[in-house]
Parts: sequence; structure tokens; C-alpha cells
Amino acid sequence: MSEPRRRAATRSLMDIALPILVFLGAIGLWEAVVRLNDIQPYLLPAPSLIAQTIVKDWPLLSGSLWVTVKITFSALLLAIAGGVLLAVLFSQWKWVERSFFPFAVILQVTPIVAIAPLLLVYLDAQNAVLVCAFIVAFFPILSNTVIGLASADRSLVELFQLYRASRWRQLTLLRLPSALPYFLGGLKIGGGLALIGAIVAEIAAGSAGQGTGLAFRIAEAGYRLNIPRMFAALVLISVTGIAIFLFFSGLSQLLLGRWHDSERDHET
Repeated sequence: MSEPRRRAATRSLMDIALPILVFLGAIGLWEAVVRLNDIQPYLLPAPSLIAQTIVKDWPLLSGSLWVTVKITFSALLLAIAGGVLLAVLFSQWKWVERSFFPFAVILQVTPIVAIAPLLLVYLDAQNAVLVCAFIVAFFPILSNTVIGLASADRSLVELFQLYRASRWRQLTLLRLPSALPYFLGGLKIGGGLALIGAIVAEIAAGSAGQGTGLAFRIAEAGYRLNIPRMFAALVLISVTGIAIFLFFSGLSQLLLGRWHDSERDHET
């Protein structure tokens, strides 16, 4: 292995190992503080007790985890389909963008915690949670894709026009490849926001006694003062969010790593 590659491999290993070591140190400090101060589980459970609770309550928590993950990815898929389609329409016909983009902005700036109880009036709990997750994931994908489609090199656009390329050929051969990095950036944001939207809506549904996801388990455990289960469900939510981010970061690296500067810089 050449010296530059060896240095890059060492740097990559350190980039992975350092956050893990810091995280493990924080967990160890948390465990020590709880044990040395004899803090009761109903105030602050130790990490070891949270891990035991996850194992003990796994049959209950795993079902709720599956509900939350299924709704999150269903909403994300709908947001991808709707956001990309609408972004393409915006890029092709400016009057469509001027007509409908303000509605997307209104949905984005309206707090989802205010929308969720209203949706529960008109929809069943599962569909209300799905719509909430879709709303918060939709705008980042839409706006990033719109910016990406408009970011195509002006010289290349003029070259396509010079050769009288159709709008369809400009879109497929120039604008969509130019928009890919922006779309993947919006996807990383939208994936996390879809989970947040699902959790917020599940809390609202849980308050109405209609939820089944992890947020409902948190609310249920809070009513019963089962604090270790609350933390266990919160850990599963955090792990899910981290997994979503890492998945889309890996996808971005896979699709862009060989040709786009935003990912190539990570390899040097």
C-alpha cells in the first residue's frame, strides 16, 4: 500500500474510532454517576438498566419499532416521489412553480405539532402519522431538487439549446445528473425529518389513546412512571435515526464518491 493510501486509511480509522471512544466514555461516565450517587431508576436509569429493559421488553418494543420504521419509510418514499415529480414540473414550467411553491412553504413553516392533532380529527391514527411524516420530509427533498435542477452549468445548457435538444433530453442528460448531489443532500435531511414527524404525530396519537409506535410507548411508560422503558424506547428511536442517516450517507458516497467533489474530498 502506498504512503498516501496508508495515511488515508489511518485517517479514516481515526475518524471512526474517535467518536466511538468518546461515546463509550460518555456512557461509562453516566453509569458511574448513577452508581456512585445511588440515583434511583425512576429519576435516571443507568445505561446497563436501559439495556436490560430493551432485552426484557423487546417483544413489546420491537413491534412498536417496526410500526415507526414502516411509517417513516413509507412517508419518505411518498416524499421522494412527490418532491422529485413536483421539482421536475417546477423546472419545466415556471408558472407551475410560482403557483404551487408557496403552498409547500406554508406546509413547511407550520409546526407539525400543531397539525398532528387536527389530522387526528379527520384521519385514523396510522394515516395521520403517515401524513405528518410526509409533510416534514417533503419540503427538503423538493427544495433541494429544485435547486439542483436549476444548477446545471449554463454553458452546457446553451450547448444543448444550440443543438436543439428537446426539454426531455436536457432533463435526463443534463439537469437530473446535476441535481443528484442536491437530491441526496435533501434525502439525508428528509430521512431524519420523516422520523421526527412520525414521532411527533405518534405522541399526539398516544395522547388520544390511539398510538402503537415507539413514541406511544414513551407516553405510555411516562403515565406508568416506567422511566427505564421510556429511555429504552428513546434509545431505539435514536438508533433508528442514526441508521437512517448512515444509510443515506453511504448511498451518497456510493453514487457520488468517484466523480463529485462533495464526496471525493472525504477520500483525500
